[in-house]
Amino acid sequence: MNYRQLGASGLRVSEISLGSWLTYGEGGYVDSARAHETIDKAYELGINFFDTANIYMRGEAEKVVGQALGKYARESYVIATKVWGRMGEGPNDRGLSRKHIMEQCEASLKRLNLDYIDLYYCHHFDPDTPMEETLRAMDDLVTQGKVFYIGVSNWTAAQIAEAVHLADRKLLNRIVASQPVYNMFNRAIEQELIPACTRFGIGQVVYSPLAQGVLAGKYKNATDVPPGSRATHSSGKQTIQRYLHDDNLLKVARIREIADELGLTLSQLAIAWILRQSNVSSALIGASRVQQVEENAAASGVSLPSDALEQIESILNN
Repeated sequence: MNYRQLGASGLRVSEISLGSWLTYGEGGYVDSARAHETIDKAYELGINFFDTANIYMRGEAEKVVGQALGKYARESYVIATKVWGRMGEGPNDRGLSRKHIMEQCEASLKRLNLDYIDLYYCHHFDPDTPMEETLRAMDDLVTQGKVFYIGVSNWTAAQIAEAVHLADRKLLNRIVASQPVYNMFNRAIEQELIPACTRFGIGQVVYSPLAQGVLAGKYKNATDVPPGSRATHSSGKQTIQRYLHDDNLLKVARIREIADELGLTLSQLAIAWILRQSNVSSALIGASRVQQVEENAAASGVSLPSDALEQIESILNN
């Protein structure tokens, strides 16, 4: 496993990280035993970066991740979790207010059974809360030692730029990580987000690198959804419809030929293609089976030849 700096920070994280969206916890499609197996395998393979969120299964995913990692030395892994989503029915049970951030950090620490969170994300932008209030709350958590690094997820380049400038003016801790979607079929971050974050020393921890399994070769046609897969979950089903159509599947077939020529699986090629970006600190995978972790982890350190990159570009732009 290769490791990269998380943005301009001193923190080193594995090029492949393991997430828990729709996967772990009561209501997820992976039972607790298999969840522990995949986390254990990831750790064994050198993955030191694990991602969850308070809103994943209303805290249940955090519990599973915390339990699975509890057997390992705390300094040997990096835990990321998030705040923003609705966690109750009250008017202050969502968003990025100081009240919600402080309360949810304490709740996440209890569910994870930890004393500190390595990386704490603002899960989405909150237009109803002054940005200074949000950044000061996050800064205070760092000062208190409950959070080590601050990140944002699903923020635009303009929102991140505003946050960086505000933090500098107010002498607050800067954002070091951004978590956007990025894969061969969703390249929006290449236009503004990556250039802005490179300038500000912010690393990308990208999710959905396999386009919800489409770039893993799971689906042969637009109606081919394996029973029990993430795509059968209501949230996953909505997300995968963005990718699961015949035009993309034709491109997948052609990209698979390139992977075969390089001696890679389709998943490994798709992840290595993402890691060609120096601003990407880690590619965040989901896994329901140990074999998936093993296959995807093997993409770390793979350098794709220029002619293969040119062929992929041609296919994607066709």
